[in-house]
Amino acid sequence: MSDLRLIRKVCVIGAGTMGSGIAAHLANLGFEVTLLDATQQSVIEGFERAKVAKPPHFYLSETALDIRLGNTAENLSWIAEADWVCEAIVERMSAKRSLFARIESVIRPDALISTNTSGLQISLLSEGMSESFRRRFVGTHFFNPPRYLKLLELIPTPDTDPVMLAEFNQILESSVARRVVTARDTPGFITNRYGMWCMYQAVHAAEKLHLSVEQVDAITGPFLGRPKSASFRLNDIVGLDVMNDIASNLIERCPSDPFIQTLRTPKSINTLLERNWIGEKSGQGYYRREGREFLVFDLSTLAYRQRIEPDLPAINQLGSLPLPERIARGLELKDETGEFLRHYLLPSLRYADYLKEEVSHGVQDFDNVMQWGFGWQMGPFATLDAIGADKAGIPSTRYYINDTARNFDGTYSPIKKAAEYAQLTDYPVIDQASTYNVRDLGDGVKAVCLTTKMGVISPQTVEELIALIEKGTLDRFVFTSEARSFSAGFDLKFFAKAIPEERWIDIDQALARLQYLGELLEKSRVVAAIFGHALGAGLELSLSCPKIVSLVETQIGLPESRIGLIPGGRGVTLMRLYNQSSAKRLSEVAFTLALGTVAPNSEEARSLGYLRSTDLTVFHPDKLIFEAKRAALKVEPTARPEVSTAVGPLSGMIDRLLESSLSRGDFSKYDEQLGQKMKLIFSKAQTYEECLTKERNEFLDLCTKALTVARINHMLENGKPLRN
Repeated sequence: MSDLRLIRKVCVIGAGTMGSGIAAHLANLGFEVTLLDATQQSVIEGFERAKVAKPPHFYLSETALDIRLGNTAENLSWIAEADWVCEAIVERMSAKRSLFARIESVIRPDALISTNTSGLQISLLSEGMSESFRRRFVGTHFFNPPRYLKLLELIPTPDTDPVMLAEFNQILESSVARRVVTARDTPGFITNRYGMWCMYQAVHAAEKLHLSVEQVDAITGPFLGRPKSASFRLNDIVGLDVMNDIASNLIERCPSDPFIQTLRTPKSINTLLERNWIGEKSGQGYYRREGREFLVFDLSTLAYRQRIEPDLPAINQLGSLPLPERIARGLELKDETGEFLRHYLLPSLRYADYLKEEVSHGVQDFDNVMQWGFGWQMGPFATLDAIGADKAGIPSTRYYINDTARNFDGTYSPIKKAAEYAQLTDYPVIDQASTYNVRDLGDGVKAVCLTTKMGVISPQTVEELIALIEKGTLDRFVFTSEARSFSAGFDLKFFAKAIPEERWIDIDQALARLQYLGELLEKSRVVAAIFGHALGAGLELSLSCPKIVSLVETQIGLPESRIGLIPGGRGVTLMRLYNQSSAKRLSEVAFTLALGTVAPNSEEARSLGYLRSTDLTVFHPDKLIFEAKRAALKVEPTARPEVSTAVGPLSGMIDRLLESSLSRGDFSKYDEQLGQKMKLIFSKAQTYEECLTKERNEFLDLCTKALTVARINHMLENGKPLRN
């Protein structure tokens, strides 16, 4: 166990929702995965559901072929090959204990064994097993779906070997791409014991105050520093049946908890359960989709109705304030928002204070669980510091002071920080302009960070970046963004304004300068660190950097055809240069550009040609800057590939793809014309300079077309493409 590389083969037992999801996540990461279930039929059926799950479990559909399927009746011996056995069968103590007795007869003496459970007591599960088994046994509470949720609660028992526990923690963080919190072996651990309680408290408060689903979700979403799923949408995602099962289990196991009655089933949940409207998996819960609209379950009439936009002035009045001030001010309001926060937030903070020593090893662990598992910007103890603990009826205290966190004995210890999880805001700003900040990452590496909304690139952004690079003060640097996404592309408003005024020279100049900025990046020791979205000009500039380091969940593409244009900032040129291994590959890439395809993740982006073989994918959601800096310390400019003539009838191959798509109805006639523009650059341009010139010329020609103008205006007005 001293060599973490030994953990390459994993056997997951249980092909249900969680087991299949865990198997898929591990296969995505490159582990050799075996998935077992009770019978061959049940493992196949469970895995087939995983292959078509929404959202998808796999980055690439073909990864599913790498998972070996078997059953515990005939293939139990396969367990002997595994470095780690992860059990994820039904949540029944007797079934799990029976399975562990069978596993122990074949598992290797050095292999790890874990149970994925959301509520069963870990120490009871290993009772009766050998000492060797118990020393290697832990709980690993993955969250559903495992691909997307980064938190993992690691639950040891009193018999777990501390050395093994530390090694397994490191494996889960470094190789399984999780953020790990070690929780106490208590009912529901931290997430379900507290997180589920908060979910129920929101429903009870809404029913008591006669607030609507829409009002509560408006308050408990981004306004409160929480995800857009807020409260009732989150209930639907989790599943009301799952919520009810967890709540019932906690009520039974925690009879002395004075807060536990909050987990009694609210009226609305009980009604929905009776009708089997259990949430997203049944197609309806608190929300039901009707075509493009959502109907909402009315908490008063207990029937569906049209969604009503909530009238909550406080959301707009306070929404731009920093989160701590927003919450503190919100609690003082004498309106629906203030009433709800006092009935929901303050009790939830009091419950966290009551629970903290029973379920966690420290307030930082407790806060981390809610941040990493539920997507809260601030955990309950950071929130108490923000508003003052006395406002929640808790004796006045500070849980965090400077870089220390309060221990349960009243002392303070340094906050646990790891360099590999440092984020941009942890580094000082040493230079800035109106569209970027420069941060010092240390070791001679800087970060040039876009500061525009969604990383949008405008002519001003281009000029400021050119001036910065030409100053010569950057040696090695990371090109990234401080927005919610790396970059949504070039500012469409520039074209929407310039085209009616027929400012063709200004448009051509903007494209030429964007191309020039790309050439400057090409000659620099720079790594592009992309996340969220890397679209249009954002991707063009990234591909200009010698290396891209991309978070795996990044949406990547050159979707200019959706607004009636072609990539004009070297996008078509670079896609040609980096995909000219064969005429077939070039024709496929040209077709991708004509479609305006956006890859949903980095691995698919690589298969489409948007990323190069030398670009890196980061699977851990919190390690992008760390990995980008590591790459920047080594990166060197590389020679741009020369334009080469493809062997084969490239032009005809592109034509066939375009015509086929047109005949199927996937294309409009105008889309086909856009594809012809791509073909011209891919098959006719003979030099790099000619590619650049054709890009700009064809771009300008499209700006004169009414259909392009209509697409641009429709995108700006509706946020959706127009296929005219």
